[in-house]
Amino acid sequence: MTVGGRTARGKMVFAHDTEAALTTLAALVNTPLRDLAALDAFLGEHQISGSRTHTQAELDAVRALRPRFRRFWEVGEDELVESVNDLLRESRPLPQLVRHDGWGYHLHAVPPEVPVAVRLTVEAGMALVDVVRTGALDRLRTCAHPDCADVLVDLSKNRSKRFCDGGCGNRAAASAYRARRAGRP
Repeated sequence: MTVGGRTARGKMVFAHDTEAALTTLAALVNTPLRDLAALDAFLGEHQISGSRTHTQAELDAVRALRPRFRRFWEVGEDELVESVNDLLRESRPLPQLVRHDGWGYHLHAVPPEVPVAVRLTVEAGMALVDVVRTGALDRLRTCAHPDCADVLVDLSKNRSKRFCDGGCGNRAAASAYRARRAGRP
């Protein structure tokens, strides 16, 4: 039995590649990608495989995904489903199991020679399919820190992640500590 993205025993029902795609999706929304070097670093950090052109057009195409993907954190389930279906219709994925670079079998839905922006789009769409199917939309959150608008994916066992990975949790804890020391509530 699944309950909101987890089995009754608390184990994640998302496959590793789905969790990786969701993490990459949130990071892409939060990362400005100022130049080609930043794109190279981002793709390397998130282990995005496949061919690259290393051009300004490629950077621009990936940057253009960011506002579209951000909306996934701002809409309800029905609008998210519509957006995911649009992504999948546009990119026409053909899911296949593949094994490469020391990884076991995992899902690729487009060939490695398609543009990186298309690969990111398909991975986002396929991962969000799992989010919707498991009823885990509440795992897509915006950082709870009042000065931060970054998005996050809560993959914690107890659904308690409130802050992004940019240090906002530490800032909130330090602020709360200073307020307690000053005798303020």
